Amino acid sequence: MDITFIFLLGLFFAFIGVIPPGLLNMTAAKISLKEGHVRGIMFSIGACVIVAAQTYIAAIFARYLSKHPEVIDVLRRVAVVIFILITVYFLFIAKSKAQPQVEPKTKSKHSRFFQGVFMSALNVFPIPYQAYMTITLASFGWMTFEGISIFSYVSGAVTGTFVMLYMYIFFFDKIKSKSLTSQKNMNLIIGSITGVISIVTIISIIKEF
Repeated sequence: MDITFIFLLGLFFAFIGVIPPGLLNMTAAKISLKEGHVRGIMFSIGACVIVAAQTYIAAIFARYLSKHPEVIDVLRRVAVVIFILITVYFLFIAKSKAQPQVEPKTKSKHSRFFQGVFMSALNVFPIPYQAYMTITLASFGWMTFEGISIFSYVSGAVTGTFVMLYMYIFFFDKIKSKSLTSQKNMNLIIGSITGVISIVTIISIIKEF
């Protein structure tokens, strides 16, 4: 398996996972606006350190599950239901709500790094998300659970996360007033992403019959 392709897969799925405004990317953007790009980048690096650990744990967990296909089948069906519910929620139920503005206090570059580590550690969503994605990719034969394959995927996931945080840091001030960053459009983006994942998973399940 081409490790460059696996790296790009990790980059892509981590990238789309960080697109919607959340705790990490919005905090990185606000730190950058108030304290400068350097502190925003330090925060992002700290967050990416934890992302690397979380993605690795997810891949190891997925490797264990790959040896128990009966468990994977159940989890994939549960995941489909969850993603469909998320899709329905964000496309048809979620309403636009004003987000409270948090004013970050001035801190040193090192403290921003550890703040990124801490806040990223509180966000455990990447573990089940990446476990699901690696299992799905392995089921398509696009990656394996060998050491080099896992390392390539983790490296891609870290890169994808940092690239999106970097984009928030440097472009948020220019696009924050645009319709792209409105809650309504972000709900549409999230719902579309989970909808596509649901369709792909359903197709893969149907092919197994």
